[in-house]
Amino acid sequence: MFRSVDEVAARLAGTGYLASPAVATTVFLADRLGKPLLVEGPAGVGKTELAKAVAEVAGARLVRLQCYEGVDESRALYEWNHGKQLLRISAGRDESWDETRTDIFSEEFLLPRPLLTAIRGDDPKVLLIDETDKADVEVEGLLLEILSDFQVTVPELGTITATRRPFVVLTSNASRELSEALRRRCLFLHIGFPDEELERRIVRLKVPGLGAALAESVVRVVGALREMELRKVPSVAETIDWARTLLALGADTLDETVVRDTLGVLLKHQDDILRAAAKLDLDAV
Repeated sequence: MFRSVDEVAARLAGTGYLASPAVATTVFLADRLGKPLLVEGPAGVGKTELAKAVAEVAGARLVRLQCYEGVDESRALYEWNHGKQLLRISAGRDESWDETRTDIFSEEFLLPRPLLTAIRGDDPKVLLIDETDKADVEVEGLLLEILSDFQVTVPELGTITATRRPFVVLTSNASRELSEALRRRCLFLHIGFPDEELERRIVRLKVPGLGAALAESVVRVVGALREMELRKVPSVAETIDWARTLLALGADTLDETVVRDTLGVLLKHQDDILRAAAKLDLDAV
C-alpha cells in the first residue's frame, strides 16, 4: 500500500490522522512485511482511529471484531443459521438425512463473522481486532491460528485460505497481559499521549475554528492534568472534546470559571474533578 514512511505519514494526514514518525514507520513495516500490527496504549489516543485511517487510504473495507469478555468462536469466526436450517429440514421431509445434511451445511446457511469475513474474497480489507485484552485467553488461541496461516477450517466445508491477506491491526489497552505467542506474531507499537506540538496540531486539525492561542492553552492545561494522580487522565479524545466545548461556548481564553464549569468534559470521575479543581493553577500553565 505504501512506498515509503513519508508516504504513510502524508496519506494518513490526508484522512485527518496525524501520525508521529514512530507510528508512520511501524505502519509502513507492517504493510511491507505482511505482519499484524499490535497497537497498545491508553484509551483515547487513536489506536482504533489508526486502523480506520489505514482502511481509508488503502480503499479497503474495514472489518471489525470488537472484543469483550465472553466473545467466543461463533461470534468471532462463524456460525450456522440454525433457523434457516430448521426450515430447510422441515421443507425436505421426504429426503434422506444424507441429502438434507449436504444441503444445510453449505455456503447458503453459513453466517461468516469478522475473522472469516476478513480472509474471504479478493477485495482489500483491514481487519481490526479491537480491545484484544478484553477477550478471554481462549480466544487468543483462535487468533494465533488465523494470524499464523490466514486460514480457517470449517469441518463441513473444509479449509478456507485467504487469497489476499488483510492488513491486521490489534488494539489493546493493556488491561491484561497478552500472551507472548500472540505478541511474537505481531509488530508492536505503543501509542502514548502526544507531545505538546503534535497535540496542538491535532486539536487545530480536528477543531478548525479554534484560535492558536486557545489551542495552546488547552493543550497545556491537559498536560498539567495528566501529571496529576487521577483515576483517569484525559486522553487526546477528551482534549478534542474540550476544545469543541470551548468553541461552542464562545470562549476566547481560559479562566477559572470556564475551566471549573467544563472539567466534566475532560475528567470522568467526581474525585478527579475535585482534585483537579483544587490543584490546577492556570497561572502556572
